Amino acid sequence: MTRQDVVIVGGGHNGLVAAAYLAQSGRSVTVLERLDHLGGAAVSAQAFEGVEARLSRYSYLVSLLPAAIMRDLGLDIRLERRRYSSYTPLPGTDRGLLVDNGDAAATRRSFDTLGADFDAWQSFYGRTAALARAVFPTVTEPLLRRSELKRLVDAADWSDFIDRPIGEVIERCFTNDLVRGVVLTDALIGTFAPADDPTLAANRCFLYHVIGGGTGDWDVPVGGMGAVTSSLAKAARTAGASLVTGAEVISIAPDGEVRYRLDDDEFILNAGTVLSNVAPQVLSGLLGEVSEPAEGAQVKVNLLLRRLPRLRDASLDPAAAFGGTFHINEGYAQLERAFQAASAGNIPSPLPAEIYCHSLTDPSILSPELAASGAHTLTVFGLHTPHRLVMAATNDAVRAALERAVIDSLDSVLAEPIESLLLTDAAGRPCIETKTTYDLESALGLPGGNIFHAPLSWPFAEDSADLGTAAGRWGVATAHENILLCGAGAQRGGGVSGLGGHNAAMAVLKG
Repeated sequence: MTRQDVVIVGGGHNGLVAAAYLAQSGRSVTVLERLDHLGGAAVSAQAFEGVEARLSRYSYLVSLLPAAIMRDLGLDIRLERRRYSSYTPLPGTDRGLLVDNGDAAATRRSFDTLGADFDAWQSFYGRTAALARAVFPTVTEPLLRRSELKRLVDAADWSDFIDRPIGEVIERCFTNDLVRGVVLTDALIGTFAPADDPTLAANRCFLYHVIGGGTGDWDVPVGGMGAVTSSLAKAARTAGASLVTGAEVISIAPDGEVRYRLDDDEFILNAGTVLSNVAPQVLSGLLGEVSEPAEGAQVKVNLLLRRLPRLRDASLDPAAAFGGTFHINEGYAQLERAFQAASAGNIPSPLPAEIYCHSLTDPSILSPELAASGAHTLTVFGLHTPHRLVMAATNDAVRAALERAVIDSLDSVLAEPIESLLLTDAAGRPCIETKTTYDLESALGLPGGNIFHAPLSWPFAEDSADLGTAAGRWGVATAHENILLCGAGAQRGGGVSGLGGHNAAMAVLKG
C-alpha cells in the first residue's frame, strides 16, 4: 500500500488545478483518471476522420476561471474576447437583433428596428455588472454567509436576482418577447426550468452566467479547451504531482483508502485526504452509499462547414452574426413552450438553441488549408432536452431525432439549408456529431449528462450553515472528514472555472 498526502479522483480541469496548488505546497499528490487522457469535458479533439479541425468537443467557452488562478499556477492560457455579444433572428422575418460590443450606436439601431428595449437592456446589464463586481471576488475566498454577501449587493438587485424567480424581473424590465428570450437563455444553460421557476434553479444558473471575471464576459480559449487542460497538466506535473491515466477507481473508504484498477491490476493508495473530482452521485457509489440522481438538459452538436451560411438578412455579414452567440428560436414564449413540450416527454419543435463559431475568433483550431478555404466550425447547444427524453427510448433513436431537430431549427432562421454546407470526412460522411445527455454520461461519467455534476448551488452559505470546519468554510465538505469535493459539484462549481479545485486545495492548505 502506497501512502500519499492527497489522492485526487478524476483528472478533469478542477482536479488538475487542485493538484498543481497542492504539489506546489510540497504535498505528495496523485491524480487518478479513468480515461486515457486528462481534462474531462475540457478537451479538444479531431472529431472528424481525416479532417484537421480540433473542436472543443464538450465545454467550449471560459468565463468563470479567475485570473488569480492563472497567475498562481503560471498558466499559459490565452483567452480572446468576442466583439459581438449575440445575434438573434426574429423568426419568420429577415430581421434580427445584433448586440455589438464595439458599436453601441449600431446596437441601438438594431434594437430600434425591432421596436425593442435598448435603454432597458443597458440598465439591466448595468445591474448585472454591479452584481458581478460584488460577487465574483468572493468565489476564491471562504464562503460568506447569505446576510454578509447581501450587504455587498444593492437591495433591489438582491431581491430580483437572488430572492425572486428570474422571470419576474425579465418581464418587468422588458416588453419585447425576443429580447426577453435572449436574457432568459443565460438562466437555462444545462438547466431544465421555466422562467417562473419557484426552486430558483434558473436564478442560480443565471447568476453564474453573468458574474464571470467580474464582468460576465465569455471568452474563447485559443487552441481550444485542450489548451486549457494542457497548461493545467503541465503546471501540475512541473510542481511534482503524479498524473495517472487509465486508472479506474473502484472504491473509496472514509479513512482515505482508494482502490483502483490499472492495466488489469488492482492497486491501493492510502491518502491523508481524498479529493473527489467526480460527480457527487459517482462519489456516493464509490463509497457504497446512495444519493439522488442528477439530470442534464442539453444536446450539443458540432458541425464543420465549408463556409458560413447565408442569412435571411442579406445586409448583415454572417461573420458578425456568428461572431458572438447566435440564438435561434429562443424567444421568451418559445422557451416556455419548449419547456412544456419537454415536460410532456416530447422533443421541442422548434428546438431552442444557440450557436458558437469558435473558428472566427480562433482560426488556429483549423489547419492552414481549412482556414484558407473559408471553412468554419459551429457548435450548437440545444436547450430543454432533459435526460428523461433519452431514457424514454434508445439513445441512438433520440440522438438522431435531436440532431434532426437541431438541423430543422437552424434551417428555420437561415437563408439556405445547413446540411448543404457540411464538409465530409475521409470516409465521405457529413461532418456533424451529436452528443446527448446519455453520451455525456457514458463518455465522461456525468450522471444524467448533467454538465454541472449536480444542481448548481448559491455561491454563499446560508446563515444557519455550519462553517466550523475548513471544508465547510470553503464549500467542499462531504459527510466524511477526509474526503472533500474538488469538482463542479462543490458549492461554487460548474463551468470551466477551476473554483472547485482551488477551493478544495485552500481547505487543505489554509484550513
